Amino acid sequence: MTSDSRIWRQLKKNRAGLAGLLIVAVFFLLAAGVWTGILGQDWSDAGGGRWEPPGKEFWFGTNLLGQDIFQRSIYSVRTAFEVGMVVSIFSTVLGAVLGSLAGWYSDSWIDHAILWLKGVLDSIPFYLFVAAVAYALQGQDWAMHIAMIATFWTTTGRLVRAEVMKIKSREFVLSARAIGLPDLLILSRHVLPNTLHILLIQTTIAFVAAIKTEVILSFLGLGVHDGVSWGLMLAESTQEVLAGHFSNFLAASLMLFALLMGFNLFSDALQDAYDPKQAAI
Repeated sequence: MTSDSRIWRQLKKNRAGLAGLLIVAVFFLLAAGVWTGILGQDWSDAGGGRWEPPGKEFWFGTNLLGQDIFQRSIYSVRTAFEVGMVVSIFSTVLGAVLGSLAGWYSDSWIDHAILWLKGVLDSIPFYLFVAAVAYALQGQDWAMHIAMIATFWTTTGRLVRAEVMKIKSREFVLSARAIGLPDLLILSRHVLPNTLHILLIQTTIAFVAAIKTEVILSFLGLGVHDGVSWGLMLAESTQEVLAGHFSNFLAASLMLFALLMGFNLFSDALQDAYDPKQAAI
């Protein structure tokens, strides 16, 4: 049985992982509906009354300004996926590049420089550093993304470095070096593909971390400005909850919880499927 078929077999046996994948798929369809203009396009319209209760016209009720909370929560799915995809992909790629270089040229000045940079970033409290970078870049459309990418790559880099250091001593790599292939060619074509399992798992973990961080930054006023997100909805709800109106808070919290739960279940299933110990089961 091939590695891919074994992994798929393990995934199919993991009901929690399949449930997580289904949840993520549903949320992705909601995001696709917003991208195509089918859903959530009236998120900014103040067509309702102040704090209207849930009903046929406004499924989740309205906020202080009379905006449809359901429309706003659905549009926020798009925000979550956009932030999650951009940050997870770019941070994983950056971690793969720097980690592979550090592992390939281990104990060289390249390795020492990358490890020093990683050590500096890891020594700074995570949310404090991200908030500081986002604040310093206020007014830039990609400030929040840059702040997260600059910090999220370190774990991926550490894991890839360790894996590359193991792979580079294998026979197929030694043979490629013996026939004179350039280091970067060996690294890109023969070594990095063997770290794909690490990169896939780290991408899902970074996706979850990016969404949570965006919510926190938006809640603090350092995240999304042109649009709406669950973080902004939670920020709005701080005053509404004091007035006895919980629709904004519940809609944002439950949607965030469901998406993160789905990704966490799927990420755990991926890690179990790629675990060599599962091969004998």
